[in-house]
Amino acid sequence: MNKASADKILLVTGSSGLIGSEVCLHFSSLGWKVHGVDNNQRAVFFGPSGDTRWNQERLSGLIQHYQHHEVDIRNRQQVLALLQQIKPDAIVHAAAQPSHDRAAAIPFDDFDTNAVGTFNLLEATRQACPESPFVHMSTNKVYGDRPNTIRLKELETRWDFDDALYEHGIAEDFSIDQSKHSLFGASKVSADISVQEYGRYFGMPTCCLRGGCLTGPNHSGVELHGFLSYLVKCNLEGREYRVFGYKGKQVRDNIHSLDVARFMEAFVDAPRVAEVYNLGGGKANSCSILEAFAIAEGFTGKKMSYSYVDENRIGDHICYYSDLRKMQSHYPQWDISISLSETIEQIVAAWKLRRV
Repeated sequence: MNKASADKILLVTGSSGLIGSEVCLHFSSLGWKVHGVDNNQRAVFFGPSGDTRWNQERLSGLIQHYQHHEVDIRNRQQVLALLQQIKPDAIVHAAAQPSHDRAAAIPFDDFDTNAVGTFNLLEATRQACPESPFVHMSTNKVYGDRPNTIRLKELETRWDFDDALYEHGIAEDFSIDQSKHSLFGASKVSADISVQEYGRYFGMPTCCLRGGCLTGPNHSGVELHGFLSYLVKCNLEGREYRVFGYKGKQVRDNIHSLDVARFMEAFVDAPRVAEVYNLGGGKANSCSILEAFAIAEGFTGKKMSYSYVDENRIGDHICYYSDLRKMQSHYPQWDISISLSETIEQIVAAWKLRRV
């Protein structure tokens, strides 16, 4: 593709969500024309607290000539017609049913959105613009609960790996087989494998980004999805936060949505075929729930109110952080640019503004 940036078209699904909106803004700042696809299914999945129309309106105000498409990715004909109409130069697929807890209550909606919706987009891309890079937001839940088989050590405020093989975190060759995934994890595995297969079988430039905790100030966090955003919201509102098992010492690595968008830019600029990357904050940006409480309290000045449920969520990881070395070797110009502390500070500021 030898087009100037101003002539390039980006299609983003889930454009009103955390990652989708960040990607829209980032590529727009680079001169791309942006088309967003979002039908506000998050409000259907999570109720009014998950509504993302506010973010859609924000994008329309911030991005010149932003084009929004009220398309349901489960509708095969609509998806194909849209791709044939605009023939985007790159596709970022961030639309999903994102909660492994919620999936069990809405199994068909979950599978049709995550697995079938992704397949619809892949086939439409193959028919309309097979040379365009296709970036898929996958999830570390494709590994199921297998990370819990790694030997762990219990520290004062967190669990950590107690095996030198995982000193840098979990790499992309970690097995996705023979583990409990949740129905959400299973639907995302299907999507992940399909994205890889369209790359390998048809030679299309695709990649799966197996995200950890993707976060940032524009997240509509709810209890079942959006760990840091929801935690900060509870703190500011004096609402009780429920900790599910593992003494609150379970660990996640957190990556700011802007750093996600920056990596997508790097991939689109130099695409590869059928790649997989574990996309997270890495060990340096990891924290336990207890540690996140302390950081949030430092910015809000308010004590965290929480209760403890002595039963962990099904398939929940005790400790997970991404090994970023493959990403950094393929794209050495990319690295984490926003620290965990700065990210939480931004989330606090954003929730304060939205409460005014």
